[in-house]
Amino acid sequence: MDLNLAGKRVLVTGASKGIGLAIVRAFRAEGASVTAVARNTTAELEATGATFVAADLAEPDGPRRMVDAVLAAGPRLDVLVNNAGGGALPEGSLGNVLDGGDEIWRDVFELNLHSVVRAIRAALPALIEARGAVVNIGSDSGRRLGAPGGTPLPYAVAKSGLNMFSRALAERVGPQGVRVNTVSPSLTRTYNIVGADGYLSQVAEAIGAEHATLVDALPGELGMLTGRLIEPEEIARAVLLLSSPTMPSVIGSNWAVDAGSVKVA
Repeated sequence: MDLNLAGKRVLVTGASKGIGLAIVRAFRAEGASVTAVARNTTAELEATGATFVAADLAEPDGPRRMVDAVLAAGPRLDVLVNNAGGGALPEGSLGNVLDGGDEIWRDVFELNLHSVVRAIRAALPALIEARGAVVNIGSDSGRRLGAPGGTPLPYAVAKSGLNMFSRALAERVGPQGVRVNTVSPSLTRTYNIVGADGYLSQVAEAIGAEHATLVDALPGELGMLTGRLIEPEEIARAVLLLSSPTMPSVIGSNWAVDAGSVKVA
């Protein structure tokens, strides 16, 4: 299937590893021109041939400077993929977060919600000109009641807010030719999940569990019908479809790539 992505100018955040890296590789395979953004590059990212821009999107001016740098190299932008998210596990975020300071919530919201709003605000004029697409990477934790599997409540709330923002924005900019959609993965095989120093290792230490045991058990505990982790390439395929001009009627959707873990009617 030709997705008509060859020659499109694409901006992917959180692109140095995991889901973001898989998205960059997928767009490059389709012949797109990709600018990849992260705090630091990696050998794997450099091997894709994507243009790299360093940025800390948790900083208030980070998204604006990122977009300015991309548009300075060429004024057209066809696709914006907001993948940056997650972040370090704030101390106290697995306990009663109402007992902690505002920083527990602030840091998580800056990266997982505010950075997306700021990036879209900066990129929107170019996206309107190109009649382009925005794909935001959410999480199954933003679609659940509660935050199971050791998910910090601030992260789940931030991702839930991202879902609402994405749907409302789709209504605002859809008539101007910009399609906004979301992909919500469940537990995915990334360094933050399986890495020795990743997020789940922190969760395991906090709850007194073995990291490997926790990783093996979580798909079942989350209700993932495959019983296994999702591969980053699966998320990338969904992003490509939502970015493709061959799917002009998919607007304001939230595609779950969660192995059936979120049980909704």
